[in-house]
Amino acid sequence: MNYINPSKLQAAILDWAGTVVDFGSFAPTQIFVEAFAEFDVPVSIEEARGPMGMGKWDHIRTLCDQPQITERYKKVFGRAPTDDDVTAIYQRFMPLQVEKIAEHSALIPGALRTITALREQGIKIGSCSGYPAQVMAKVVELAAINGYVADHVVATDEVPNGRPWPAQALANVIALGIDDVAACVKIDDTVPGILEGRRAGMWTVALVCSGNALGLTYEQYCALDTDRLNAERKRIHALFEGSRPHYLIDTISDLPDVISDINKRLANGEMPQSS
Repeated sequence: MNYINPSKLQAAILDWAGTVVDFGSFAPTQIFVEAFAEFDVPVSIEEARGPMGMGKWDHIRTLCDQPQITERYKKVFGRAPTDDDVTAIYQRFMPLQVEKIAEHSALIPGALRTITALREQGIKIGSCSGYPAQVMAKVVELAAINGYVADHVVATDEVPNGRPWPAQALANVIALGIDDVAACVKIDDTVPGILEGRRAGMWTVALVCSGNALGLTYEQYCALDTDRLNAERKRIHALFEGSRPHYLIDTISDLPDVISDINKRLANGEMPQSS
């Protein structure tokens, strides 16, 4: 048997918050602020957004390791936060997240149209998230009410290591019956999500305006003047630079043109690992 490069995409692995649902990725960030506040430790929205894309326990651990947050924790408890403290915050985060998730469950404009277009090309729709399975179940339920059902879903606590490790993306490859990782594209609004796709050997597409990095509602995004929008794009492109996404686009509405371009590159023998 000989190896043959795939000639077209077989699967798109989509993130959830900031990619398909919850324009601006508000559901997870606001709950981090509220969970820490219940321990009398203030955390700003901007700080909460920093490690976005990781599994939520790892996200809290990363926040606790930030010097300024460690100092705030010390003022309250007289010591730096341990893993047990992280778990206590995480356990408070979970019910808050499940309770609040419906407030930010709307599909991102253009998501259904784009996903329909991909399916019409025979592309399977995988998905993964930094949410644990308990929260993911609610997200999936609400998305289905709004018309979106992925072909497969992998939560962060269903694999040994979440993002930026490649396990969730690769679990989708196995479940969807994809025969080559190079025939997959990972779409995400966070650096850990792009690194996940890169490490899995997939094409990667970073979403610049619909997710965590811009952190605005759809209405606020639409209201940006051209100069401000271009400045924000430049800033966010720089944030993604180290993760080396193959493409950067504003929202999932822009994805069909990228899919066409990737298929052309595959047909010409180009592989994601070579660029």
